[in-house]
Amino acid sequence: MQHTIDVLLDVKTTLGEGPIWDEASQRLFWIDSGDGRIFRSTAEGTELRAWEVGEQIGSMALFQDGSAFLAALKTGLFKVDIETGEKTLLNAINEGKDRVRLNDGKVDRQGRFIVGSMDMLEDDPLGELYSYASDGTLSVLDKGIICSNGPCFSPDGQTLYFSDTWAGEIWKYDYDPATGTASNRSVFAKVDTSEGGVADGATVDSEGFLWQALVYSGKIVRYDPDGNIDRSIDMPVLKATSLSFGGPDLDTLFVTSMAKPPLPRFPEDGQLRGSLFAVRGLGVTGIAEPRFGMSGV
Repeated sequence: MQHTIDVLLDVKTTLGEGPIWDEASQRLFWIDSGDGRIFRSTAEGTELRAWEVGEQIGSMALFQDGSAFLAALKTGLFKVDIETGEKTLLNAINEGKDRVRLNDGKVDRQGRFIVGSMDMLEDDPLGELYSYASDGTLSVLDKGIICSNGPCFSPDGQTLYFSDTWAGEIWKYDYDPATGTASNRSVFAKVDTSEGGVADGATVDSEGFLWQALVYSGKIVRYDPDGNIDRSIDMPVLKATSLSFGGPDLDTLFVTSMAKPPLPRFPEDGQLRGSLFAVRGLGVTGIAEPRFGMSGV
C-alpha cells in the first residue's frame, strides 16, 4: 500500500518527542523535550497551543479528568494544570542525581504511568524504569539503563515493550495488568545499527505489531509479534524520534523529530528537522491511549 508523508507542523522542536493522540478530546499532544514545552493541535495541525513547563521534559500524559498533564520533568513527576500552567510536584524521583533526568513514558491499560530515566550524557547505566500509580505509589521495574525509550504495550496489555537506546535491542517483559509488575525480560528484536540508527520512541498497532523510530538513520520499522521486520519506512529527516497513531480513525501515524542533536557526536539534519510529520495510507490503525489514573485520581 502506498503511503504519504506530510509535514503537519514545522515547529522546529529542539527535541520533539512523545506524541499522544487523546481520543476523548480528539487532539494530538507532543513535547519539545529540550525546550520544556508541551504542544497540542488537531489532527490537521490547526488550533496549535503550547505550554511552558520550565525545565526539560521527557514525556507526558493526561489526567483522567482532562484538567492537567502528568509531566515527567528533569527533577521529577509533576501535575501541570492545563488552564493555569501551575506545577505541583508529585514525586522528586531524581533528587540529587545531577546527570539523570526522566525520559520516555506511557500509560498502561489500567492507568499507571510507566516512565524511564536516562543518563544525560548517554554514557553510563544510571537510569531506571518506574511505574507510578494514581495513589502515588512508585515502583522500580528495572534498572541499569543508559537511555530509557519506547515503553508501549501489546493489545492485551500483557507484554511491555521497552528499549535502552544504546543496547541495540528492543526488550519485552511479561506484564501483569492487575499488579503492574514486569518480569522475564527478554530480547524481542535486535536493532540494525549499521546505518547509525538506534531505538527511540515506539507504539503498537491494533494488529499487535510494534512500530519503532530508529533515530539518526531516519527510519521507522514495523516488527511483527515475533520480532521480525515487517516493513520499513524512510523518513525525510534523519532524527525521527517518536510516533503514535491518531486522528478520528486512528489511522494516521504522527512522527516527531529533533532540530538539534542533544550531544555534538550526533548527526545534523536537513531543512525539515524538528517538524511534526503525518504518515497516511499505511493500511493499519492504532490503539487508543489511556489517560493517567483510569480508576480515578
